[in-house]
Amino acid sequence: MGRKLDLSGLTDDETEHVLQVVQRDFNLRKKEEERLSELKQKLDEEGSKCSILSKHQQFVEHCCMRCCSPFTFLVNTKRQCGDCKFNVCKSCCSYQKHEKAWVCCVCQQARRKPF
Repeated sequence: MGRKLDLSGLTDDETEHVLQVVQRDFNLRKKEEERLSELKQKLDEEGSKCSILSKHQQFVEHCCMRCCSPFTFLVNTKRQCGDCKFNVCKSCCSYQKHEKAWVCCVCQQARRKPF
């Protein structure tokens, strides 16, 4: 970034095409930046929610920290996320074979975030 292109050897059509490509790239980068900003905000909000809910031991033991659904013996059993250590339901996590651990959907997103 920051390098200047010498477009003097190009025709007007070629120059226009290069400018269109650069503009598309700029727009895509801006859109991606907005998407990442929204994702970061959602993760921050989720963290705040969990911070509040985790202070209530009764809730932590009996409900999923992600969707707030109650745990049941056979149908909706609790699993502990290997990253955040919160109890989550089957719908809100997935098993990571290589780690031999359950990871909740929020921690999965946090692992992927590039910021």
